[in-house]
Formats: sequence, C-alpha cells, structure tokens
Amino acid sequence: MIRANAAAWQRVLTGPGDPRLRPSPATWSPLEYGCHVRDVLRLYEQRLALMLTQDGPQFPNWDQDATAAEDRYGEQDPVLVAGELATAAEVIAAHFDELAPGQWQRTGSRSDGADFTIESFGRYFIHDPVHHLYDVTGARRAARHCAAWPIDRGRNRKPCGS
Repeated sequence: MIRANAAAWQRVLTGPGDPRLRPSPATWSPLEYGCHVRDVLRLYEQRLALMLTQDGPQFPNWDQDATAAEDRYGEQDPVLVAGELATAAEVIAAHFDELAPGQWQRTGSRSDGADFTIESFGRYFIHDPVHHLYDVTGARRAARHCAAWPIDRGRNRKPCGS
C-alpha cells in the first residue's frame, strides 16, 4: 500500500498541470501536500526505528505547520520532492516488510499520551498519505483499500509495502 500510494504521488507531482498551484488561498497545493507526505514517511520511519530499538519510547514532538513554513514547502522542486517521497516510501515499506511476527506488539507513545503497538502504529500511519492523496485527487479507491488493510502477523502478508 505504501508503494502504491507513493506511485500515485509521483503522478501528482510530475504529471500534467502545475502542482504548485493552490486550489484556494487556504488550501495547500499538491506540492505542499507532497512535501508533507514525504516528511510524514520520514518521521514514521524514525518512529518505527525507535519502537524496534527501544522499549516503549516516547516520540519527539513534530510541529508540521512550523516545518511547512520553515522548509517553504510551496517553493520546493516537485520533481525532487517526488524522488524524495519515493525513496522515503521505499525505506519504510521495506522496514515493515522485514518485521518478524513477534515485533508487531512492540510499543511506543506520543507526548499526548497516545499509545501504539507497531500494528496500530502502522494502521494509524498509512491513513495520512492515503488521506492526503484523496485531498489532492479526490480518488476514494485508495481510501477504501486503507480501511481494509490487514495486518497479519505471522502469515507473512505484506500489506504495508505492497
């Protein structure tokens, strides 16, 4: 699912039309959403690594609005962002693919008190790239697939990376 979502983002960022254009002044452009998704992929890879290397880590806070402003999402190169998003997606998809059955119940938490196992973390994580692709394209197919994402520890399904 991560890889399929990243492929769709490639089309959004490098396909026809100008991904820098905002549909309205208060709504991010496809480029800005793409930058956010790239950064979410990177952030969740870091959080997944923490869950695998520490017992019950608390994730560092992330101010996504500050990041968008500081990194000037709307001024970035869409082709470069597409490549970075694809790389980040491949890294985290491969990481999920490599999980052993016993690792899915490792835990981590956010500073607001939300606790996750890797299983629930994976479900929570995939919502963001799928939801934002829907925000940009209006395509619901990926959103329906996300809701049905099976995590099947021990039977070697690889829903996250497929």
